[in-house]
Amino acid sequence: MNIRRFGRRQFLALAGAGALAGAAGWRTRASAQDSVATVATPDLIVVNANIYTVDPRSSHAEAFAVQAGRFQAVGSNEAIRNLARRTTQIFDAQKMTIVPGFIDCHNHSEAETLLYSVLVGNPFEVEFVTIDSIVDKLRQRAVETPPGTWIEGEFFDDTKVRDRRMLNVRDLDRVSTRHPVVVHHRGGHTAFYNSEALRLAGITSATPNPPGGTFDRDARGLTGRVTDNAMDAFEKVGLRTVYSPDVQVQRRRDSMAYISKQFVRYGLTSVHHDDDDHLYALQQVRAAGDLKHRVTFEPGGELLDAMLAGQIASGFGDEWIRFGATSEHTVDGSFSERTMALSQPYAGRSDGYRGNVTLSQPELDAWVERVLRSGIRPNCHANGDVAIDMVLTAYERGLKAVPSKNVRAKITHCTLVNDALLQRIRAIDAVPAAFTTYAYYNADKFHFYGEKLMQNCMAFRSFLDAGIQVAAGSDFGPGPFAPLMGIQGMVTRRGWNGEVWGSNQRVSVAEALQINTLNGAYNSREESLKGSISAGKLADFVVLEQDPHAVDPNEIAKIKIHRTVTGGSVVFQA
Repeated sequence: MNIRRFGRRQFLALAGAGALAGAAGWRTRASAQDSVATVATPDLIVVNANIYTVDPRSSHAEAFAVQAGRFQAVGSNEAIRNLARRTTQIFDAQKMTIVPGFIDCHNHSEAETLLYSVLVGNPFEVEFVTIDSIVDKLRQRAVETPPGTWIEGEFFDDTKVRDRRMLNVRDLDRVSTRHPVVVHHRGGHTAFYNSEALRLAGITSATPNPPGGTFDRDARGLTGRVTDNAMDAFEKVGLRTVYSPDVQVQRRRDSMAYISKQFVRYGLTSVHHDDDDHLYALQQVRAAGDLKHRVTFEPGGELLDAMLAGQIASGFGDEWIRFGATSEHTVDGSFSERTMALSQPYAGRSDGYRGNVTLSQPELDAWVERVLRSGIRPNCHANGDVAIDMVLTAYERGLKAVPSKNVRAKITHCTLVNDALLQRIRAIDAVPAAFTTYAYYNADKFHFYGEKLMQNCMAFRSFLDAGIQVAAGSDFGPGPFAPLMGIQGMVTRRGWNGEVWGSNQRVSVAEALQINTLNGAYNSREESLKGSISAGKLADFVVLEQDPHAVDPNEIAKIKIHRTVTGGSVVFQA
């Protein structure tokens, strides 16, 4: 038997040239781990690897075979080598670590923003900027923009500023007095406006705060900071650049192709897109062969309305693009921007502020029941304990009115919990998608809450101990989406600044890996399809140059991704 053997470089070249099988034409295989039964010729065999399968039947392996985009068999080097035939490609992993492809269960992609907007902060890593640098970038955009048209900055992070203070209206007045100017906090629940924007919106120091939002003030009047529902006042004022339909389609298509490359660069093979208007672009990118990750599409706005009207339920689609739960239905504010709805006043504030609840319980109840009656999985954004209580109440009432099995109603973020909330989550098998990278990236914000409260935030230990299938949700753009950064923070609870908060919520590397893989598949009701390296499942995996179980836990985020493979095809290579 003439079996060709390839080293790392040769394997990458072959894979890049399309030598590995794609995802089309698969056949489900029920062969047990380490099976060497008579099967179709594998397209690829990987041997001599340190494989963490995240399969509860057999957690570790040395080798696996891939055929037609799926894992064909998993087991020992000897057993898997015996499957090889003349046309089989063999990759010697040289003891590198292989794990299932990472799954991000809450991501906004921000693709067009990344390509076309003024970025005033680093979307992917911890990086400090200055207020002057923000003003300078926005001034450059103002020079080429007609007066009266919005100038917008993106990815501002108030604790990643060397000036050690918030932006204010006076800073943004330095950008322009002829343009409305806004800088959006990367958290998505606050923004900072200049005087011209406030004037156009008719906002003065005497303007009352709307329900679920604030126009912030200090001794000098309006600060320019606006939170949650209060931002609606600016939606219909000023001019915004309008693109022709053809240009808009091209921008969306290019941005989706770009973000797909970024996802797989960090090891993400499946991403839940919380989105309203990029479904067609994703379809185009897939048709062109440029979709490198799998998409669980979470619709909102007009697309969700169309699904409700057209009786399109969750689960419709295929292994590359599938409708999941709804887009996050916002119930409260932001953790990172300190507007989430708490049952106690925020620490250090004298005004008794407890955050923003953005809709009423009856409104939420009606929305959940309507979605459930249409066979669509509800998904609500809830950070604070008050909001999580509201969401669980709506889910409990909805499931009573519309008895359903295996709904797995989703709670995006589910940040601040307690024992009573955990019991209710478990009782209805709700699936939280909790912040992962925040423990590392946003540790500089935890002092706003204090150690006692942080012991119950991003409570991965508590979720697991309660038997809850918690998954990873980066919430990009509010948080970076790098899975290894998330795993490091989940394991250590140590931030970039060396501070440790809520150490009682630490999990093991093995548990963090499962949360970022198999639990993610459970979140979308696809655990029989992906999430572990198991015979019959989609061949999505990541090759790591070091073992996260073996390195210093504070160095996990630095592990290099050697390659990412989706459906047996190499989609990223270092």
